[in-house]
Amino acid sequence: MADSFNFELVSPERLLLSDAVSEVILPAADGEMTVMAHHAPVMATVKPGIVEVKTAEGASNRYVVFGGFADILPEGCTILAESAVHVDDIDHEALAERIQNTREDLADATSDAEKARIAEHLDNLTTLQNAF
Repeated sequence: MADSFNFELVSPERLLLSDAVSEVILPAADGEMTVMAHHAPVMATVKPGIVEVKTAEGASNRYVVFGGFADILPEGCTILAESAVHVDDIDHEALAERIQNTREDLADATSDAEKARIAEHLDNLTTLQNAF
């Protein structure tokens, strides 16, 4: 059995999970990342996507996150999400509304840098919507 470490998934609304886990797969801005016990210290930006958590007992849970940061240390990992929900509780209408709002933001963007940032966010949300 793999070593376990403490994992916490926190959104502004609540603490979604605090448990001993064996593995966390998260959508980092630079690519998907797998975190295990004794991982080197890293601070990573989390993009919208799915976080998969494997508990020390072997159960697997998935959470939808809408951006945030991951603080990874050898003894634990904490994701501070802008917004997060268990995959079974995802509100498809709310996700579609987020996508529509982001499209409107893209249409209203004035600078190239702002357009690129919003377009990337829209792409992440669309990819997430297509995952269901």
